[in-house]
Amino acid sequence: MEADELLVLVAGGDQKAFEELYGLVSGPVYGLVRRVVRDPAQSEEVAQEVLLELWRSAAKFDPGRGSALSWVLTLAHRRAVDRVRSARAAGERERREALRANHPAFDHVTEEVEAGLEREWVRRCLDRLTALQRQSVTLAYYDGYTYREVAERLSLPLGTVKTRMRDGLTQLRKCLGGVA
Repeated sequence: MEADELLVLVAGGDQKAFEELYGLVSGPVYGLVRRVVRDPAQSEEVAQEVLLELWRSAAKFDPGRGSALSWVLTLAHRRAVDRVRSARAAGERERREALRANHPAFDHVTEEVEAGLEREWVRRCLDRLTALQRQSVTLAYYDGYTYREVAERLSLPLGTVKTRMRDGLTQLRKCLGGVA
């Protein structure tokens, strides 16, 4: 049975279908999460969260918007990105707390300048991409479209969009010093 059919059964509470679907998607989910999160232990945790979310929200799957696998991988990508952002934010909070312990007064001007510099840094890195890469990356990461939706909006094959995204994100990672 295919993932699309299994997901419909899972939406109806079919545990056997979920076991089969789990077997189909757990590997790709972990692989995607691992590439984003990088830490094996956290990747396992995020992958399990995604698969639990899959069980709970299977009814939200709309076959008209794409395949079950792409929907599941979108859930996984979003959850992995959220984990990375959360970890970075926690690290930043700890760093700021340490600074506050040494500097009692909060400096709004410094915070605003740092945020502005970070935005400018990202903007410069985006400007280094080709126009086609920048367009695809912007639609996916700033406007929230899936790769399939980006392909539809640009009237391009999905593979072309994936290639542009991969190349663009590789360039951004290099420009941002490997942090992205």
